[in-house]
Amino acid sequence: MSSRGRFITLEGGEGAGKSTLARRLKDALEASGHSVRLTREPGGTPAAEALRSMILSPPDGVTFTPLVEALLFYAARRDHLERLIRPALSTGVWVISDRFSDSTRAYQAAAGGALGEEIETLERLCVGSSGPDLTLILDLPLDAASGRVRARGEGLDAIEGRGEPYHARVREAFLEIARREPQRCVVLDASLSPEALCERALEAIDQRLGAS
Repeated sequence: MSSRGRFITLEGGEGAGKSTLARRLKDALEASGHSVRLTREPGGTPAAEALRSMILSPPDGVTFTPLVEALLFYAARRDHLERLIRPALSTGVWVISDRFSDSTRAYQAAAGGALGEEIETLERLCVGSSGPDLTLILDLPLDAASGRVRARGEGLDAIEGRGEPYHARVREAFLEIARREPQRCVVLDASLSPEALCERALEAIDQRLGAS
């Protein structure tokens, strides 16, 4: 392949269904003839996965300030871009990432209290012009999201376990990002069935990126 691939990010709070949607989108886009790579943040490369473990399951007694947490996310993100995302896009592969920079803006900056200008400086240094072509923000009321997280039957990681006020700020931050950047972001109703949500997402991808 010679043309550049497309970079799609999925954003939203805990339990919104990003991972399920990512898998469905991969299948649908591949059926349309695209080569697709699924990945996640933090993670996607060995170094970034190691940082993921440190962030989400820190050693006993260790807590990170919002800015330190953001620095760890951006270290993982830079490695992710250099070793996976940019090389895939350069060969025509479409990349779908479960989370990217908007999550840092929502979780560490808006909800956590890290200064926005510091986050944007990190964004310029670590991401630059390599941002997503399209961001799908999955919006779900907090009570429904909490129910989905509990239904997994798994322990909560260091970020999932933060209180409801924190996650309410995260949700509003994602919606504010969408309001500020409508040319890049599309908000989807994550309370829809997985099938209906995938249909809405594919419609958005086709309208914005010409996927079909």
